[in-house]
Amino acid sequence: MALIVQKYGGTSMGSPERIKNVARRVARFHAEGNQVIVVVSAMSGETNRLIALAKELQASPDPRELDVMISTGEQVSIGLLCMALRDIGVAARSYTGAQVPILTDSSFGKARILEIGDSAIRRDLEAGRIVVVAGFQGVDAAGNITTLGRGGSDTTGVAIAAALKADECQIYTDVDGVYTTDPRIVSEARKLDTITFEEMLEMASLGSKVLQIRSVEFAGKYKVKLRVLSSFAEEGEGTLITVEGDKPMENPIISGIAFNRDEAKLTVLGVPDRPGIAYQILGPIADANIDVDMIIQNIGYDGATDFSFTVNRSEFEKAKAVLEGVLQHIGGREIMGDNRVCKVSAVGVGMRSHPGVASQMFRVLAEEGINIQMISTSEIKISVVLDEKYLELAIRVLHRAFGLDKA
Repeated sequence: MALIVQKYGGTSMGSPERIKNVARRVARFHAEGNQVIVVVSAMSGETNRLIALAKELQASPDPRELDVMISTGEQVSIGLLCMALRDIGVAARSYTGAQVPILTDSSFGKARILEIGDSAIRRDLEAGRIVVVAGFQGVDAAGNITTLGRGGSDTTGVAIAAALKADECQIYTDVDGVYTTDPRIVSEARKLDTITFEEMLEMASLGSKVLQIRSVEFAGKYKVKLRVLSSFAEEGEGTLITVEGDKPMENPIISGIAFNRDEAKLTVLGVPDRPGIAYQILGPIADANIDVDMIIQNIGYDGATDFSFTVNRSEFEKAKAVLEGVLQHIGGREIMGDNRVCKVSAVGVGMRSHPGVASQMFRVLAEEGINIQMISTSEIKISVVLDEKYLELAIRVLHRAFGLDKA
């Protein structure tokens, strides 16, 4: 008998008929002798509806009250799924985050999990019931309802699997696994049988929407066996996310091509090349709660430097305004900005033992006349910033160049 945690997203729970399909799938696993915990999201579109409703009453909704409100979407889902299970003769019991309890800090809207109680859930599992838990939510030490941020149901599922030492955590989505790149851009993209936690973490951070990044971090930290599957396909093994040592010895050099359209680049021209200048530029950006991604500093012959960095496109104007406010103070000459750039990345643990990956990537892009504006590297990733108009071409040629179109 195995203990399995299954997580179903909003699309899977999007209608009464889809909830019935989830109930039948869960019941099948239970009938095979497994203990099953199900974590569910709110029905598709419900959280957005609740946020919009709150903003009709308060332009910037109170964080505590907003958490109270938007957590109700998941509570509807757990009740409906338990009803669907009971309708087909399967014993089930629902739990809110507070009832588990999932103890978090008090950072409303982006709370972090501190501890998970398992005694009540274990009693129900031993009694033969399926346990259905509301994702995305928890409770702080003062009894306040908290939420974990967008995609937090993935984190709930992985955290519960870690706390109860589940044999596997299965994340059901609207895709049947993790692909070498977006199949909507490259029709030859292949589903991966396995991918390492490190690779998946990079893919998630670079824009892959298959898994929420915090859930991958949690799974890697606690060595939770994680699998991505489709809630709309009856068959298939999905993609297993595992530690590097569990992969075949001959790993491919590159596992996937990831990308992010929502990039913007800012450059401060002609600032003095002196100690502390990077802090003088980026300190105010951090104070404005703006996340910085890639950074490049070029020192000129005249002792001045050009300092470039990227931010999310939605924060481009805000970041530009911050720089304009400090330009004179830091002794800069001019600010340039471009909110029509993108980031394309080659990801793979195999590049640790294969030199020349970067040069191959740069050569392929050069042959297509694609200019590279910025470069960032790590042990298992090479990222480049490009003009947005070259995004799809770059993805296609890199996917082919690294043999990702071949089984």
